[in-house]
Amino acid sequence: MTSKPSLSVLTLSCAILLLVSACGGDSKQAQSSGASSKTYNWKLVTSWAPKFPVIGEGMELFAQWVDSASNGRLRIKVYGANELVPGLEVFNAVSAGTAEMGHSAAYYWSGKVPASPLFASFPFGLNAQQFNAWYYGGGGKELWEEAYAPQGVIPFLCGNTGVQMGGWFNKEIKSVNDLKGLKMRIPGWGGKVITKAGGSAVTLAAPEIYTSLERGVIDATEWIGPYHDYKLGLHKVAKYYYYPGWHEPGTAFELLVNKKAFESLPKDLQEIVQTAAARTNIWILSQFEAQNNTYLQKLINEEKVQLREFPKEVLMELKKLAKEVAEEETAKDPQAKKTYESIMAFKKNILEWNKKSEDAMRPYLD
Repeated sequence: MTSKPSLSVLTLSCAILLLVSACGGDSKQAQSSGASSKTYNWKLVTSWAPKFPVIGEGMELFAQWVDSASNGRLRIKVYGANELVPGLEVFNAVSAGTAEMGHSAAYYWSGKVPASPLFASFPFGLNAQQFNAWYYGGGGKELWEEAYAPQGVIPFLCGNTGVQMGGWFNKEIKSVNDLKGLKMRIPGWGGKVITKAGGSAVTLAAPEIYTSLERGVIDATEWIGPYHDYKLGLHKVAKYYYYPGWHEPGTAFELLVNKKAFESLPKDLQEIVQTAAARTNIWILSQFEAQNNTYLQKLINEEKVQLREFPKEVLMELKKLAKEVAEEETAKDPQAKKTYESIMAFKKNILEWNKKSEDAMRPYLD
């Protein structure tokens, strides 16, 4: 028969166990803390002028939100166009790892990724609400990632202009014939449609638009919408302001992230990046929607701009030509064809719902 351990022995044993446990716990906590306390300093390049209204400002907020949510563990410095790389070199910079992140519009990379215009906007495509639905709930996110994967880039939806305006013209557009010989600054597939209509599409960066229109280098231009068009001063060099923006019914912006850099982040920081991108997506669209009518009224009432609606016959002809362009462009690339078919199937489905929801309510929302 063995004797029972004394109270002092029991007390000492318990103390030792608690100490060992505490030391082990502190060790694990320290290891965890050590892993999570690493600070990452990233560069984010954009296609916009530094602190550009709404879009550039949105990326400054994105960086602040990431910094705050990560307790300073992921710090992002935002660069405007030409501060680190040219505005149209953003994709290449992120792909090469020159910068870990970028912000732009996907149709600028059509020469590198033929499907890319479909992830920004194309004539008579999706509006902002429909694009969000396709991206988050219709397979758009997966198709976008698939298209960019060979370039070592991960894309995230990060903003939208909403429906744009049709552009600024120095002559009235009364019929399709008025588009013949027209030199217009217009990007992406919209430019190809104008060319098919007998005009010529010109690609110009934002700082060149005003002087080109003023000097007659171009006859017309589209930019974004009333807020940004007013800021650029286009009402001073063009007489007529047309709507709707058939060429870009809802232009999505993208946050580009270098794949290797993203995968090097701890899981919680990856989640923070994705969540901040989604927040920025809504913020940018909301700012456009909040500002555009205010500035449209300023253009009409204060600047005496002549607002015009494209004639229905012009829009119907442009729509026919846009379909031809889409078929020609997607026939060149399997990924573009797959993406276009996904969008059009989704659009057909959602438009049927819109007839019973958005469209049915519109007459009663005044």
